[in-house]
Amino acid sequence: MNKKLAQRFNELQDQLDTIEGTKKTVNGAYGSTETIDTELFTSWKVKAKNLLVTACGENSQHFIAFVEGEKRRTMESDYGIKKRVGAIFGAAKEDFEGGYLISLKQLVQAEVFESELEQAQELLNSGYKLASAVIAGVVLETALRDICTDNGISHGKLDTMNSQLAKSGLYSKLQQKQITAIADIRNSAAHGKPELFSEQDVRNMIRDIESFLLSYMA
Repeated sequence: MNKKLAQRFNELQDQLDTIEGTKKTVNGAYGSTETIDTELFTSWKVKAKNLLVTACGENSQHFIAFVEGEKRRTMESDYGIKKRVGAIFGAAKEDFEGGYLISLKQLVQAEVFESELEQAQELLNSGYKLASAVIAGVVLETALRDICTDNGISHGKLDTMNSQLAKSGLYSKLQQKQITAIADIRNSAAHGKPELFSEQDVRNMIRDIESFLLSYMA
C-alpha cells in the first residue's frame, strides 16, 4: 500500500473530525440550522479532491461523486454538504485501504512493464541473453524506484533501494536476496560478461521479476 497516500487519508479524516467538532446550532427566522467552520471546510474540500484525484483518478466514481456531492442544494447548510462528501471520502478511504483502487499511472506502468518483459523474453528466445537481462533489469530497477517514491524512500542504486525497502518492512529478507541475485545477473550482462550466467538464469530472472511485479506493483 502506498504509505504516503494512506497517511494522507488518515490526516484528512482527522481534519474532517475536527471540522465536525466546530458544529454549532444557529436559530434563525426559518428555524434552526447546523453550521461548521466554513474556512476549514473549504480548505479540506480542496485537499480531499486533490487526494482523490491522486489515489482514485479524475474519472473515478469516488471523485465524480465528491464533486457532485459538494454542490449546494436548496436551503442546505455547509454541514449538510459536509455529511454527504464526508461519506464519499470515507468510502474512498475504505476502498483504498482494502486495495480496491488502482490509478491510471499504475495501469499504464503495468502495460509498459509487460511490454518490456515480453521484449526481454523475445530477445532471449533469439539468443540475445545479454540484451534480455539488461532490459529485464531495467524493469526491476524502475519498479523499485516507483515503490520507493510511493513510500517516501530516496532513490539510489538498485542495491541501495533494495536494502532500504527491505529495512522498511515493505518486503522480506528472502525477497531482498532474490532481488540481489537478479541484480548480479543484470550487472554481469551490462558489463558484457555472458560467461557468468546462463540462458536459464535469465529465463528465471524474467519469471521472478514478473512474480515480483504481481506481488508488489498490483
